[in-house]
Amino acid sequence: VQLQAFGGGLVQTGGSLRLSCTVSGRPLSTSTVSWFRQAPGKEREFVAAIRRGSSTTYTGSVKGRFTIHKDNAKNTAYLQMSSLKPEDTAVYYCGAGNDRLIVSSLYLSNSYDSWGQGTLVTVSS
Repeated sequence: VQLQAFGGGLVQTGGSLRLSCTVSGRPLSTSTVSWFRQAPGKEREFVAAIRRGSSTTYTGSVKGRFTIHKDNAKNTAYLQMSSLKPEDTAVYYCGAGNDRLIVSSLYLSNSYDSWGQGTLVTVSS
């Protein structure tokens, strides 16, 4: 299983970016896909997840600003980010796990068995 995250870059406060995560070797239609992020000097934190039935979960700080969705035909997941803030600056990672994850486990990085390499998002003030 391989995941490749891309789409990061430098954006001004209030701007938008769309991250993509292409997955090979595992069908997204039967997987849970998540986005985590890690800011300098901080631990990796949960951002959003989408499960097999396309139900979504977000961390509180991004609700209403970020949207996770997936295209099963392209085996690609996306994180659409808008109204970006400097505190959103981080390396963003996508992870994939099985389709039986319960909501409480979505927030834990060790629930996911495959990870992409990360893409850097920098939001300037």
